Order: sequence, then C-alpha cells, then structure tokens
Amino acid sequence: MERPMKVRRLCSSDSIADSITSPSPSPLQDWAKKGTDAGKYARELMTNCVMTVQNESKGFIHPLSILEKAYSNTKSEGSSTTCNVALTNDNCLHFANVGDSGFVVIRGDSVIYGSPIQQRRFNCPFQLGNHAHNDEPSSAFEFKVPVEEGDVVVAGTDGLFDNLFAEDIVDMVFPTTYIGKFPYWLAELIAKDAKMTSQDKLYASPFSLGAEMSGFSHCGGKPDDITVLVAYIVSSRES
Repeated sequence: MERPMKVRRLCSSDSIADSITSPSPSPLQDWAKKGTDAGKYARELMTNCVMTVQNESKGFIHPLSILEKAYSNTKSEGSSTTCNVALTNDNCLHFANVGDSGFVVIRGDSVIYGSPIQQRRFNCPFQLGNHAHNDEPSSAFEFKVPVEEGDVVVAGTDGLFDNLFAEDIVDMVFPTTYIGKFPYWLAELIAKDAKMTSQDKLYASPFSLGAEMSGFSHCGGKPDDITVLVAYIVSSRES
C-alpha cells in the first residue's frame, strides 16, 4: 500500500494551517490609488481561511469549500487574488486558484507543474472582493496534482512570478534542499531575490516579457507585494 505523504513545514509571511496553505493574498495597486488598504481585505480573507480550516476534520480539507466559506465572511473593502492548496490523503495537491497568485512543484532539477493564472487581459487578474465587478470563488480554477516524497512546492503572489522565471526558482531550490536547508530559509532566499530583481530597471523579467507579448512597453522588474511559501513533501514516517 502506498504510504501517504505529508507537508514537513510550511513557511511564509502569511497564513498557515495544517495541511492547507493560503499563501497568496495579493492586494491590487488600484486600491492604493483610491486610498483603500486592499491588504486589509487580503488579511481578513486569509484569517478566515485559517479559522475555517481549524473547524474542519483533519484530512478532509477541500480548498474551494474553504475559500467559499472564508469569502462569505470577509467584509473589508478591497480585493485580492488567492491560491489555496491542500495536501490530500491520496498524495495530491488539491488547489483552488483565483487570479495570478500560484505555485510550482519542483522535482529534482525540474518544474513538473505550474498553476495557470487567470486574467482577463495582461496585468488584469481575476480577484475576489465585495463589489459587483469582482469575482467570486465559483470563478476559481480547481485541480489536483500528484506529488511524491522529495517534491518541493513554492507558492507565492504575482510579485514572485512576475520577477523570477521558473528556472530561477529551481536554481535556488535544487541545491539548497540537498544540503539540508529548512523551508523558511529557502522561502526567504527566494523572496529576497524576487525583491532585488523587482527593483532592477534593466532586468528582462517575466513581467516585461509578458508586457512585450501583449503589445506594451515595460523594462525591468515589477515592484509589487511579494509573498513566498515553501513546503517540502515528505513521508508520513517523518516527524
């Protein structure tokens, strides 16, 4: 019988709860221009996700259901993208994603899966919120990805993926996991690198290449909120 996997550690600057991660609340800059702290909505949404998870039976976490319940209880002004991910008993990552936050699964020196982004046009992602023009959890992209012992999951906001290519992340993950570095150390390393490239006005970033492909001109990285979460998939025999 196949032994179930588990998450060894979850590390990020945002919410963490048992087998589910809600790593990627991304407030949009448009709210700041209107004088609204969109981060308040994102923080309340993530807090509600954690509270909902804590009331669920362990091993029966359903990311979309969690998101729906948390969304219905979030009343702050603002909007947010989000990616909720749970490790299920059948050794899969079950996720519900709204917008351009997301994650990659790294096995060895390769990315075996990257969650797709949802956007109406370039730099206009789906987003949850309390206004008529915002999206609802029913818009989420939901999927399951099989994982194995030794896989590394790196999740984050668009501030991560707009500034680092997948191969850049692999270049940091692959060597550090083999020298025994903890996930929180790796998450901090990746976040610092993303911040550095976001401030480089000459860097050919994923965001600048995406802008060019969409007919826009943008040189360099993209200064933005950056949240990074790293999880190692290990055997349930490990403590």
